[in-house]
Amino acid sequence: MYVDDLPVWGMVGEMLPDLDAAKAEHFGSDLSHLEEAVARHEAMGGALKPYVYTKRTLQVSYNKDRIIKVDLTSDPASLSEVKPGAVFKFELDIQWTKTAEEFHSRFDRYLDHAFFKHQIHWFSIFNSFMMVLFLMGLVALILLRTLRKDYARYALSHGRRDVEMASAGADDDDDAEDDVDENGKPLLDDGARAASHGMTGVEDSGWKQVHGDVFRAPRFLPLLAAILGTGWQLVTLVMGVVLFAVAGPLHGEVHEERGEVLHAILVFYSLSSIVAGYASGSYFKLYFATTPAGRAKGGAGDGGGTSQWQLTMALTVVLLPTILGAVLSFLNLIALIYGTIYYIPFLVLLKLFFLWIFVSVPLCILGTLIGRHTKLGGKKSDPFPCRVNAIPRPIPEDIPWYGVPANLIPFAGLLSFGSIFIELYYILTSLWNYKFYHVYGFLLGVYAILILVVCMTTIIVVYFCLNSENYLWQWTAFYSGASTALYVFLYSIYYFVFKTSMNGLVQTSFYFGYMLLISMGLGTLCGTLGHWAGSNFVRTIFQNVKVD
Repeated sequence: MYVDDLPVWGMVGEMLPDLDAAKAEHFGSDLSHLEEAVARHEAMGGALKPYVYTKRTLQVSYNKDRIIKVDLTSDPASLSEVKPGAVFKFELDIQWTKTAEEFHSRFDRYLDHAFFKHQIHWFSIFNSFMMVLFLMGLVALILLRTLRKDYARYALSHGRRDVEMASAGADDDDDAEDDVDENGKPLLDDGARAASHGMTGVEDSGWKQVHGDVFRAPRFLPLLAAILGTGWQLVTLVMGVVLFAVAGPLHGEVHEERGEVLHAILVFYSLSSIVAGYASGSYFKLYFATTPAGRAKGGAGDGGGTSQWQLTMALTVVLLPTILGAVLSFLNLIALIYGTIYYIPFLVLLKLFFLWIFVSVPLCILGTLIGRHTKLGGKKSDPFPCRVNAIPRPIPEDIPWYGVPANLIPFAGLLSFGSIFIELYYILTSLWNYKFYHVYGFLLGVYAILILVVCMTTIIVVYFCLNSENYLWQWTAFYSGASTALYVFLYSIYYFVFKTSMNGLVQTSFYFGYMLLISMGLGTLCGTLGHWAGSNFVRTIFQNVKVD
């Protein structure tokens, strides 16, 4: 309940062993020992009965024409047992008192500074920062040391091949012409061409072997494009809302205006739909030319693959709203059946639908069209540093355990979760345990740390996979970041069991319904960041490699 935007909490009733004993033992305004008596009675094997408070006192403190403080207290002497057919008479006593407190500081009593600014909170930030430094050092080791050795080995291999090709003589020129198609692209990879000419030398191994397949379109390209577009929308949405909250001293603290954060989320979601459309459209255009349909129709630039374009745009438009609508409709149905205050009225749902259909959908379609007609690759006609072979290269099956994506992805998600789980505890406490989250500077720092950790871990996973000659890195990079959501949801189960006292269908369904949405949103966000980091890493290492 809210009075002048000030939250008011109060117990509806208690589960007690016996009314007379409860009144005799717990009479007075102090109920701190009530839980001890109930626990002692449960230990003795006694049954608890439901009781409801029938008399309450609402104390309102004011300064001039401003309400400063509101307190609700329940009278333990008014506890009445809930029985079938019982009739209750409820009383509310309102007391008005003057106070000298200022209006601008009335929310300070709700902000638990000792809880949110505890030493553990600061230590968690420092711990996450040290993890970022460790991962950055590991990635730098891969880029500066391991890759340098790879480059040197590949350069030596090409040097020997150049000498052997030069000594082969001009008689092999005609054979060399047969090794390319009508577009001048090689039909055989470097190892096969060397073998066909009887060459010997250092054989390529590792990630360079897949240079002709590493930029091949991933499976389910329209779906991945739509998911990445939604992910970039969530990245923009979260960053915008967090910065809006951090700037609270400029426009008013967000925790002082009820619903201001929700309004900000709706505004940023609607406006960031153009980001989702552009990201999905440009990504689909980038890889569609490497698909068989794109090759047959001459790429995406001439309007080929119209049905695929329409599918990508439709998925981007409806993917996130469909999931949100399905879960929220289920929760709204439960709230309607049980008659709780969490039921969303039909007119509110209708307004949200109009906001989506008249603002979000047109912006998403506009962004998709812009992404479709954006020139990729700059001045180069080919946006990739390496050409894609017409025939896919077989992926080796006999690879070490650290080259299997299924073995690496859980570790990547665990590291990402380890950088945020302390902050996640504070966020869940604010959501489910009547705390006002107000340390948005901490949240911004943790968000930045999460971005760095996801990017670093994904780069490491992608490198190990490519080094095992597995060029299917796109979905691997996405799953590497998205696996964080699994740990977040598992932690929410732990929090529900050990940190809350929720029970019943309504509380359980609302808790896990919203935590499912939060976990899926975080997974999509982290997966998108991981894919972005992996994509830039792959481009960086292959554009510095000499490919025949």
